[in-house]
Amino acid sequence: MLGSGETDFAPQLKSLNKNLFTVVAWDPRGYGHSRPPDRDFPVDFFERDAKDAVDLMKTLKFKKISLLGWSDGGITALFAAAKYPSYINKMVIWGANAYVTEEDERIYQGIRDVSKWSEKARKPLEALYGYDYLAKTCEKWVDGIGQFKHLPDGNICRHLLPLVQCPTLIVHGEKDPLVPRFHADFIHEQVKGSRLHLMPEGKHNLHLRFANEFNKLAEDFLQ
Repeated sequence: MLGSGETDFAPQLKSLNKNLFTVVAWDPRGYGHSRPPDRDFPVDFFERDAKDAVDLMKTLKFKKISLLGWSDGGITALFAAAKYPSYINKMVIWGANAYVTEEDERIYQGIRDVSKWSEKARKPLEALYGYDYLAKTCEKWVDGIGQFKHLPDGNICRHLLPLVQCPTLIVHGEKDPLVPRFHADFIHEQVKGSRLHLMPEGKHNLHLRFANEFNKLAEDFLQ
């Protein structure tokens, strides 16, 4: 949560093959440089983000797009692919989940207080947002994602997965402390024809820690 193109996708913006791709990083409303407004989390915030992203790319005159979606962005990508199938060519997602369990909720509560984050994790976001906005919005995110736990089956987008038509690559870091493996397995089972690629040493930020490997995976799949 609270990531931005600037703070979280530098190796992709810099190094993905510009001869093959036009790379656009967008900040959802309330994140990064898409402020104001302040970020809020109504129950349809993922669907709203997906519509915002598609509307932006259409405004930029892209006829069809492929998606790279990480964490919340991976969930947003699933919404976009299900809701706008004719507009999405291919999709790579990692660190995403289609529902929320009690185990997930315990993990989220563990990151609620940003003062307990490592300095390495907190510093770039604090520089972007200021401490107060970061702390307040992180708490709001935990409550926002937690509301899905109270829906049937903890549903975020599990009902949409069978509607995804585009070729989909799911990448999962087997040492991800925030998103357990069963989430990647479930998306893989439910998205017809999808591929699952496991990175044994990958954590949640595998696209940063193993940028070269990830970029090659994405380029090979999206070509």
